[in-house]
Amino acid sequence: MQIASHTMIAMPLTHPGFSEAQALGPSNVTGCFEPLDPGVISASIPTFFVGRDRDGFWLARDAKGETGGIFLLKSSALAFARRASRPLGCATIFPSERFELDVENQGNPLASYIKPLFRLVASAREKLVS
Repeated sequence: MQIASHTMIAMPLTHPGFSEAQALGPSNVTGCFEPLDPGVISASIPTFFVGRDRDGFWLARDAKGETGGIFLLKSSALAFARRASRPLGCATIFPSERFELDVENQGNPLASYIKPLFRLVASAREKLVS
């Protein structure tokens, strides 16, 4: 466990049998956002999941599913979590699996426009390799 200067706690989540292929494929959103163990993180502490989606964009989503955003940079996702949990700060969880944002994007508005371009480039790259 790692404690940062803003009272954030970073904890890797692991899942038995998790593989890199699963990280690159479609995500299982419900598995990632299961209720947190109250023995580890108090329900009174705002908690954010910060990780990547299948396209490599950074996501920040609160554990209650009320707010979240898509970002180009990890630092932007972390800053979003800090702003959303002011003045107390928050616990930050970095899931080992990739996940998709299942709430309205309150992050970088350009990410929604850039994502299809990233997918197009990735598809073209796959065709060139094949």
